[in-house]
Amino acid sequence: MPDVLIVDYGGGNVRSLTAALERCGARVAVSADPGAVAGAERLMVAGQGAAGAAMAALESAGLADALRDAAGRHVPILGVCVGLQVLFERSEEDDCAGLGLLHGTVHRIRGAARLPHLGWNDVEPLQEHPLTRDLPAVAYFAHSYAVTSDIPSALAITRIDDATIASMVVRGSVAGAQFHPERSAEAGRQLLTRFLAWEPA
Repeated sequence: MPDVLIVDYGGGNVRSLTAALERCGARVAVSADPGAVAGAERLMVAGQGAAGAAMAALESAGLADALRDAAGRHVPILGVCVGLQVLFERSEEDDCAGLGLLHGTVHRIRGAARLPHLGWNDVEPLQEHPLTRDLPAVAYFAHSYAVTSDIPSALAITRIDDATIASMVVRGSVAGAQFHPERSAEAGRQLLTRFLAWEPA
């Protein structure tokens, strides 16, 4: 059995995340099969593109319900970029419902000098957690939408001009990183390594 299964809904950075996880020593599977998701011991939701298209693909393939079921069974799940955003109840992008695994709404970033925001930013921990043991760190971001830093699930924050966003989130076995670990050099490798070892309480 693979160490982690990446949910393939046709969006973006699956290949580069697979390579990054393999560099951490993980056995990786990629699948669009809800049955495979249901049987996985650890899941990752990749993400590039728009929340509405991502959710439409997840719902139509039966992957959304498989992810909800996995969260209910406390399977470790990590969402990356748009993969983080679809974990929430709703997104302003495309005015769409998300998976509802985390409470809150994803908003267009207010206070950033330019959108989309592209570049390297500090990731600062808000609390001690197995996924934040290597923070603070500098990571690579590419996005226009985010969750605000005051949501209950915020695990780490990032300041972008006059905006402060939640750059990492967690609730139970469900976690997310707004930055791209596969493009974040050592900081990304550390997060993926921590995720592969994470056993939620």
